[in-house]
Amino acid sequence: MNKRKIAPPFFEIGPKSYLYGDDILDLAKAADAASRKYGVNIIFTTPVVDIRRVKEATTDIFVFAPHMDPIRPGRGLADVLPESLVAAGADGVMLNHCEKPLTFEVLGETIKRAEEVGLTTIVCADSLADAAKIASLKPDIIVAEPSELIGTGVSVGREYVEAATRSVKDVDSDILVLTAAGIANGEDVYNTIIAGADATGSSSGVAKAPDRAAMVDEMIAAVRRAWDERHQ
Repeated sequence: MNKRKIAPPFFEIGPKSYLYGDDILDLAKAADAASRKYGVNIIFTTPVVDIRRVKEATTDIFVFAPHMDPIRPGRGLADVLPESLVAAGADGVMLNHCEKPLTFEVLGETIKRAEEVGLTTIVCADSLADAAKIASLKPDIIVAEPSELIGTGVSVGREYVEAATRSVKDVDSDILVLTAAGIANGEDVYNTIIAGADATGSSSGVAKAPDRAAMVDEMIAAVRRAWDERHQ
């Protein structure tokens, strides 16, 4: 199975369990519209139960699962089977989030299983050393975000963005680097992308916004503006 290609600049929206049901679908549609409007790839990490519905209602976003297990068809009650994600329409999977951590050995096995079934992998790292170590497993994307800043509204600074990008690219220059944590508005997005990140993303900053669709539009517009200014 061929993967859909994600190219920078891109953005990840992960509503986690802040939202469910029709709110997830509405946010996915807003993300889809912003992706088309600004020409920015968007990864939409949706709860597993909503993958098929989100996929069928959108055309441009990349639909990702929030986790999977390295099992094969057969036994595995309540585990997330990689093949089932593909069958539901997922384009990729997020792994090793601080709320769903994996041992290094299991992470390696899970990345291999994702590769087997054609799922793009986005893997979280909560330190520079962790990012460099994970890069040796050759995922498609590494999310470099200090876990202590997640959900705080306090974003990483330029020095962290530059250091995180170097820590990954020095190991494998083909891996894309998303630098996030505490992204609360378009200004945070702009500052992260202009500092050199391939991408950034937001969970609570979008999910808790009074107007989620407007916040998505603000953030994706900031991605486009910062990227274009970097490459003038």
